[in-house]
Amino acid sequence: MIEKRGKTGRTRFTRKMKKTHTIFLPQMLEYHAALLEAAFEGSGYHFKVMRGGCGLKDKSLRYISNDFCYPGILIVGQMLDLLESGEYETDKIAFMEPQAGGACRAGNYYHTIIRTLEKCGQPQVPVISLNYKGLERQPGFRITVPLFLSAVTAVCYGDLIMALYQQVKPYECAKGTADSVKQRLEQKLADEIRHHHGVYKNTGEHRRSTYRYILETFADIPVKGGLKKMVGVTGEIYIKYSSLGNHAIENFLEGQGCPCVIGGFINYAIYVLDSDYSDYLMKSNHPVLDKAYRAALAYLQKIQRELCEEVNRFERFFFDLPHARLKEKAGAVISYGCRTGDGWLVAAEAVAAIERGCKHILILHPFGCLVSHICERGIVKKLKMKYPDVNIQTIEYDYDSSDTLRESRILLGLSDLTDLGY
Repeated sequence: MIEKRGKTGRTRFTRKMKKTHTIFLPQMLEYHAALLEAAFEGSGYHFKVMRGGCGLKDKSLRYISNDFCYPGILIVGQMLDLLESGEYETDKIAFMEPQAGGACRAGNYYHTIIRTLEKCGQPQVPVISLNYKGLERQPGFRITVPLFLSAVTAVCYGDLIMALYQQVKPYECAKGTADSVKQRLEQKLADEIRHHHGVYKNTGEHRRSTYRYILETFADIPVKGGLKKMVGVTGEIYIKYSSLGNHAIENFLEGQGCPCVIGGFINYAIYVLDSDYSDYLMKSNHPVLDKAYRAALAYLQKIQRELCEEVNRFERFFFDLPHARLKEKAGAVISYGCRTGDGWLVAAEAVAAIERGCKHILILHPFGCLVSHICERGIVKKLKMKYPDVNIQTIEYDYDSSDTLRESRILLGLSDLTDLGY
């Protein structure tokens, strides 16, 4: 294994490994997983998103401190679970960890995973950092234009499927119809992305026609009438999206007869890029880098605008606000200078959900996360002053917290304020 190591002594993901190794990404974006796998496979990688896991907390805490936040414990636990499963040869796998470069403990995940692999006797497993800043570069992996375009397309398709599924599933006449449609769409769209259909030529029109196809497919699902209690769900990025992190809150809400409204990932991606650009303007002004930031933001906002326009034309369904309009929603609640972690985005998503008709807002975050306490719990008072008729609750997740206690707090968040004596 020595020949694979770089100057730091860490195992590097080499060009040869691209053909021999399978890259595993921690579970988070479950609506997008099959599509993201196809995007990476289309660029020649063997790529899988990890699903589930058993006893993750116990496996993780054998090697890392319990001071780590809950998402970190689950991510490390998933990787250890895969290594111990025996399903894959450990000499033929690599792990990938997304890095946004924020000022929270997530910035240490990459090095923590490497150290954990060394402790558990698997130092030959490479760890790849997924980021757009060129951090921790690996000779066998790079984000090319086709990979970037395919991944962005996968995110847009996944966001739309997620939004429509959440709007149709609670009202379907035949149980399981929405799941069947979702699975069929994922297979069809993954095949298109894998073969780069619509990536190079006529991309705008191809995406638009695909959006219309997804909308029409979900619209064909027979539904029953009636009004249900809509619940807006926002918060820390991992806990909000990962069923491992939020203990399948979407299923729990469905069991209570409550459709949930969760913001799409494309807005988070634009938020991160826009925040980095704002920080960059305060520190430097290199014309080439400035142009690159502007071009990337313009591209992401353009494809988001295409998606929003197609949904708005359809009228029956609703979708996220475009980034610029979403950002405006946070202005009366929190400063735009709050860009650490999920920053002002949580407030913006909460306001957007309220204005969409949600009278119940759940803000999810890991216990002990200082960034979340500031950016999420810190906005609750202002939100309640602005929307006194809306029930807003923060829900904390940790490996030692009781499911019963947490679920009782969620049920408190689903109660009408008049029933609580407000």
